[in-house]
Amino acid sequence: MSAFFIISVKIGNSADRSRYDDYIQRVKPIVEKFGGAYLVRSEKISALSAAWRPDRVIIIEFASKQRIEDWLSSEEYRAIEGLRLSSVQAEAVIVESDPA
Repeated sequence: MSAFFIISVKIGNSADRSRYDDYIQRVKPIVEKFGGAYLVRSEKISALSAAWRPDRVIIIEFASKQRIEDWLSSEEYRAIEGLRLSSVQAEAVIVESDPA
């Protein structure tokens, strides 16, 4: 059963953007090492609600929720996580798919 890591991001000023861009470049190979496949990585967003207006949305598919947890707890990810935490506001969820 697939699991999806879905994150919405609010990006701050240009200094924050530089750190976040570094994170973006460094996180992709780590995600892929744990079997993650990017389905969406975009800043082309049409908000339908005033309450939710992210600057960026990312959707990553993994084979299972466990693989997402393995990725998030890995030494490689922990080493760069601070770049994201110090540069953007982000909210994330894990969504497990049900069989059709």
